[in-house]
Amino acid sequence: MSKLDQELVVQAIDNMLKFAAGESITVDGEEVKGKKRNFLETVELQISLKNYDPSKDKRFNGTIRLRHPTRPKLSFCVLGNEKHCQEARELGAQEGYDVDAKSEDDLKKLNKNKKLVKRTLAKKYDMFLASQKLSKKVPRIIGPGLNRAGKMPIPVPESEAIQPKVDELISTVKFQMKKVLCLNAAIGHVGLSAEDIRQNVTLAINFLVSLLKKNWQNVKALYIKSTMGPPQQIFF
Repeated sequence: MSKLDQELVVQAIDNMLKFAAGESITVDGEEVKGKKRNFLETVELQISLKNYDPSKDKRFNGTIRLRHPTRPKLSFCVLGNEKHCQEARELGAQEGYDVDAKSEDDLKKLNKNKKLVKRTLAKKYDMFLASQKLSKKVPRIIGPGLNRAGKMPIPVPESEAIQPKVDELISTVKFQMKKVLCLNAAIGHVGLSAEDIRQNVTLAINFLVSLLKKNWQNVKALYIKSTMGPPQQIFF
């Protein structure tokens, strides 16, 4: 059962959006003037845990698709057959999508050149998708560069479309316990409505809590903030 105070969450989101829009808000009893940035700010969820020992307790790892996009500026490259490449180019031409495409012939031109693979592919794009048959050939065609960069292509069955997978990935958040008791995750952006952000916040937090060994007893504090804004505490 969620222990979030929805009124507190709504107020925090309102303050965050006002600050991102350049309006003034009160922070620790003082009025602070916001500033509208020339880029789309991410909405971050910051988590502080308690009663956890990362060296002894089992580390959790889970992903969830939220209702609304978390990372709309994520760039994709589709390594595909003719059908998938064409669809990717059409999708990339639509507003709100950053999608490029490369065919098998395009990959062969890289000729396993490690520097070229690293510069042209690994650094240029955030994520890769590949037609299923071609995905098995990628390491043989261009070498292990993408794998070493932690960006191995996600296979897409030949009969499936590209857009649903892209939509899923730009709305997916991952929670992973590492060596510290503080985590953060992108769970939206300031271009969303306040209600859309509230839905994402609630869904993300309840999923995170379900991963914890003692659920809410392991949560010390929760904050949300825009990229350049002050933290807004929503649980303590």
